[in-house]
Amino acid sequence: MPETQAEADCLAEGRRVAIRPYRHADAEEFIARAGESRDLHRPWLFPPLDADAYAVYAGRLIEDPTKAGFLVCRRARGQGSGCGAIAGFININNIVRGGFRCGALGYGAFAHAAGRGLMGEGLELVLDHAFGPLGLHRLEANIQPGNEASLALVRRAGFRLEGFSPDFLLIDGAWRDHERWALTAEMPRRATG
Repeated sequence: MPETQAEADCLAEGRRVAIRPYRHADAEEFIARAGESRDLHRPWLFPPLDADAYAVYAGRLIEDPTKAGFLVCRRARGQGSGCGAIAGFININNIVRGGFRCGALGYGAFAHAAGRGLMGEGLELVLDHAFGPLGLHRLEANIQPGNEASLALVRRAGFRLEGFSPDFLLIDGAWRDHERWALTAEMPRRATG
């Protein structure tokens, strides 16, 4: 029987990480981890850094049916199962149902967990959930060309490069170019953890 709400919320578990939905109660830890990770995230990513911003951000991921948000949590040593400290996050945005069944990935590791393969393992769990219970057929990741860590993550997972989009997203006050990567349910995947 789960001892905490975080353990009860786990959707899937891997060898070193588990994934679970966002909760409003995660604000303090998420904000602290995001603050510690500013240098890692900039100029690519700007997660919420205060309680009000987190409430809006998490609220959308919790309530909006066109979004699905997952916290990647490190499993504590000696812990039989469940979710522990937050290592990062993987969100599926712009989910379209019907004949398209597609979503757009957004993700980030927190500094204390970066470079350890935890996000790769978390991405495997999210892909299983997206192509399984969520019923999606395709996931896309739009990544700025200089973001080598992000590009490496999708390459390792088996995503294919489909194109280049100039001035694709407004980030930090400027329109940024992005590479378009995609994976479908039928494509072979690679272990990334």
